[in-house]
Amino acid sequence: MTKTLKKQSRISKPEWLKIKLPSGKQSSEVLKNVNEHNLHTICQSGNCPNQGECWGEKTATLMILGNVCTRSCQFCNVETGKPEAVDIMEPLRVAESVALMGLKHAVITSVDRDDLKDGGAKVWAATIRMIRKHNPETTIETLIPDFQGKWENLQYVIDAAPEVVSHNLETVERLSREVRIQAKFDRSIEVLDRLKKGGVKRTKTGIMLGLGETEAELIDTFKQLRAVDCDILTLGQYLQPTKKHLAVKEYVHPDQFAKLKEIALEMGFKYVESGPLVRSSYRAEKHVFPIK
Repeated sequence: MTKTLKKQSRISKPEWLKIKLPSGKQSSEVLKNVNEHNLHTICQSGNCPNQGECWGEKTATLMILGNVCTRSCQFCNVETGKPEAVDIMEPLRVAESVALMGLKHAVITSVDRDDLKDGGAKVWAATIRMIRKHNPETTIETLIPDFQGKWENLQYVIDAAPEVVSHNLETVERLSREVRIQAKFDRSIEVLDRLKKGGVKRTKTGIMLGLGETEAELIDTFKQLRAVDCDILTLGQYLQPTKKHLAVKEYVHPDQFAKLKEIALEMGFKYVESGPLVRSSYRAEKHVFPIK
C-alpha cells in the first residue's frame, strides 16, 4: 500500500459509473430558482453524480451559510477559504425556495463555519423553523457539521426538531485523519449518539468507499454506528473531484455494495442506500417514514 492516499496512481473509471448530466425543463426550473434566490446547492458545489436524476424530479439539497468552507477535507470539492459574513435573510430565502419547488421533503446541508462562535448553529435553527413556518407540510432532513464538539451548539439543531438529522463519518476510523483533516472519528460518533439521546427521531450517516478501507473495517464501523442507534446508512463510491484531491484506491463493484447493504440491514439499520452513485441525500424522502 502507498504511504498516502493522495499518491495513489489514477485508475480507469468503470462502465457502471457513467453519469447522466442534468437536462430538461424541470432541471432548468430548479437551476432558475436556485439562481434567482441567491442559494447554494451541494448538488453543484459537490459535483454530485445524481444531480440529473434529482433535479429532474425538482428536488435539490440546499446548502446554507455560504459556499466557502473553513475546512480542507481531502475528498471534498467545496471551496476552502475565508467565508463571507452570515446573511440573516438566508433562512427566509431558503423557506421561500422550498415553497416554490413544492418540496414535500427538504434536505439542508452547510459548509463548516469554524470561524463562527456558534458554528452557524443559530442559522441552522432559524432555517429549520422558517421552512416549517412557510411549508408546514414539508418534512426536513439536515446534514450537519460536528460544530467542533461544542455540544451547546448542537443543541440548537436538536431543539429545532427536524425529522432526520444526518452527520457523515465519510470513512473508516483508520483513514479518517487523512480524509477529514480537521474532524475526528470519535467526535462524529458522539454527534450521532448525542442526537439520538437528545430526542432526534432518525439519525443518519454516510460513508464513501474506494479509499482503501477493508470490508472488515466497514463492518466494524457499522457496529459502532448501531451501538449509538444510528438508523440510516448511505454507502457510495468516492470519486476524485480534481487531481489535487485524494486519489481513488478502488472502484468498488455494485455486487459488493449489494453485499454490504444486506450486512447492514441484518445489523438493524432501518434504511440502507448502497451503490456506486449513492450520496448522502439520495432518495432521502424515503427515510422519513416508518418501514411498513
